[in-house]
Amino acid sequence: MLRDRLNEELKVAIRTKDQRAICTIRLILAALKDRDICARGRGETVGEDDLLQMLQGMIKQRRDSIAMYEQGCRMDLAEQEREEMEIIQSFLPHQMDAGEIDSAVESVIGEIAAQGLKDMGRVMSTLRARYAGRMDFGRASAVAKARLA
Repeated sequence: MLRDRLNEELKVAIRTKDQRAICTIRLILAALKDRDICARGRGETVGEDDLLQMLQGMIKQRRDSIAMYEQGCRMDLAEQEREEMEIIQSFLPHQMDAGEIDSAVESVIGEIAAQGLKDMGRVMSTLRARYAGRMDFGRASAVAKARLA
């Protein structure tokens, strides 16, 4: 389970004194604990898919931050964000490449007989259910929008 792996990797990082990994994994665990508390209030639990989506969101935040830091000529902070992004990505399953995303989107559009942009929500929800944690949904959304337009 991914929770157990996070805790084990934190122990390894502490033993090896890898400060970047320690900080990043603690950040992930804090975000996970926050989601657990919110879910508990609603009588729900945070599953693997939710955890994978959270990690993908953290990666997206890092990408946005890198772009902003590079525009501001803060290469040191951009590099720090890259290192954090690599650590977070290590907890995700193999990410689909552009060709795999294209074929998955095409397959889902055919399966649910999507006709136009009005079916975009159904396409994306099906993709999220099937490929949580393995697909960049920003790219998938752009591909689906182009196909459905």
